[in-house]
Amino acid sequence: MAPSNSVKILELRQVAPACSSTDQSNTEFTLPLTFMDALWLKFPPAESIFFYELTESSPTVFISIILPKLITSLSRALVNFLPLAGNLIWPQDSPKPLILYTPNDAVSLTIAESSADFGRLSSNEIREAIELHPYTPELCISDTRASVLALQITLFPNQGFCISFVTHHAALDGKTTAMFIKAWAHICKQLEPGKIDQPPLLPADLIPSFDRSVIKDVAGLETEHLNYWLVMNEVVLKSNPRSLKVPPNIGGPEPSDLVRATFELSREDIKFLRKKVQSQFDRILKEDRNETKQLHLSTFVLTCAYTLASMMKARGGDGINKVFFLFSVDLRSRSLDPPIPNNYFGNCIACQHVVAGARIFTEENGLAMIAEKFSEIIKGMESRGLFEGARERLAELASLEPGTQFLGVAGSTRFDFYRSDFGWGEPEKVEIASIDRTNSVSLVESRDGMTGGVEIGLALKRHEMETFASLFVNGLKDN
Repeated sequence: MAPSNSVKILELRQVAPACSSTDQSNTEFTLPLTFMDALWLKFPPAESIFFYELTESSPTVFISIILPKLITSLSRALVNFLPLAGNLIWPQDSPKPLILYTPNDAVSLTIAESSADFGRLSSNEIREAIELHPYTPELCISDTRASVLALQITLFPNQGFCISFVTHHAALDGKTTAMFIKAWAHICKQLEPGKIDQPPLLPADLIPSFDRSVIKDVAGLETEHLNYWLVMNEVVLKSNPRSLKVPPNIGGPEPSDLVRATFELSREDIKFLRKKVQSQFDRILKEDRNETKQLHLSTFVLTCAYTLASMMKARGGDGINKVFFLFSVDLRSRSLDPPIPNNYFGNCIACQHVVAGARIFTEENGLAMIAEKFSEIIKGMESRGLFEGARERLAELASLEPGTQFLGVAGSTRFDFYRSDFGWGEPEKVEIASIDRTNSVSLVESRDGMTGGVEIGLALKRHEMETFASLFVNGLKDN
């Protein structure tokens, strides 16, 4: 484990949107939360870290070249993303929170230097989960106000640097975060020396849309979502119902008791799993049901089913009666009326969940049985309605039975995080650091991007991780 003093804070800055006579950054800007935003109001902040390997990164080069370019381009990017420089507030005369940006609001930027081993931190190997904590800044959150974004840039002298993004989940989802990162990277990479006042224009797909009229609460869920958190504040968190404070973690062990590691499924591994699951499922149909049924065996379904099966076996079922697995579906790609643009800013996701009894994970054809559950949920979303069962899901979450294992998914293989080039190459590694606080599994596309592979991030107790690693590898071999 890296020593706790391996990271030294060099400077704390406030970076405001670049200002000119024609910029909207000179005026106040408000953005109401939608019912999809309200669902994440008290969820711990999302934390991601992008590691960039760069041996030509001496302190002198970092301070004189890299950092000024990153800060200048950040200021320009924020002009198009004003809510990120603002704050989440809940006015007394408002039935729900809103995001408020006022002139001179800014994003908190921590600048640090680390003597830790860059290669170790950006590797896939097993290491203490808390080793990543010094590289993510705190998001400023109080009872009455919450920052939307906090950033940290950390230099590893002559090894590289990392940029961490901490975002308030009630303000934006992963797709919006990815859009901002790409916009900042685009400006930074194209920014020419001596032409700071003439920043490159953003392509249309990287300019956010703030049109809330496209979000229709047809199921009337906004009140349900807000009431859920009001009750949580009063009963569980023992705080003011309108407090914006969030819990540090959601269930599970403390991060200090966990290790983290990354596992990869290649395109060939996915093909192998698809064949394996289909074979098991055909056997189930033949022996038990005598019927014909087609599974939806996408990369997502196979990855989640295989990871979940391996995790539950690694945990040995100790005290686990049932598994509740929550995942999100991006609605921007769905055929909705009105359609939601791909560049929509905010949360634009519908939650779904899979529930499985612990016994499934010990069954001979357990992997296929779990994959079938995911397949049924995804195939039925259009016919059932994207928000069908949302009220019941909230009620179940609020009263999970003892012995229920709660897990979620963070990230997506569709965000193209590894294409985020600020001018010094693409990331060596992308970590979704907050999985040790949210009891989640992270999914990111493989670094090479073109192979269709998946990187899976986990935070488990050490003995569980070691068992998982063995099960994960051996399960991809022909029996």
